[in-house]
Amino acid sequence: MSSGVWALLALVLWAPAPAFVGESPATDGILVAQIGQASDSVLEARVRQVASELRCPVCQGESIQDSPAALAQEMKAIVREQLAAGRTPDEVKAYFVEKYGEWILLRPKARGWNAMVYVLPLVALLGGAVVVARATRRWSATGTPRTVEPVHEETVDR
Repeated sequence: MSSGVWALLALVLWAPAPAFVGESPATDGILVAQIGQASDSVLEARVRQVASELRCPVCQGESIQDSPAALAQEMKAIVREQLAAGRTPDEVKAYFVEKYGEWILLRPKARGWNAMVYVLPLVALLGGAVVVARATRRWSATGTPRTVEPVHEETVDR
């Protein structure tokens, strides 16, 4: 090939692609940054959702989302890494359940002994209603006024 063809080929291959489609490299960088921020905000929303369902092993009364403990922050970073790697929220929670046990979930699944957490308050409420109903019936049955015999003046000593 001639040197002119090589020069033309080099010019076409090395020319910036945005110049051909009417975009500048500056606007292309902004667009990529906006797309990156949008995907980061979606990822962060998913991280917050999963982290709010996992118990902090240090605080135990708070989620890893709300806990300031260093271990909770490390666990939150693991959640972020796993979600960014493409795992589903259920897979991430299953990872922590396998590592720490089911108590790591703030809302345990209603099966086995964990079902008692959901059933016992209802049983206690119904039992309390039965106790109140029986006490009310007893109170109303014994609280009826009896007829009082009139007092005669002869029987009253003056």
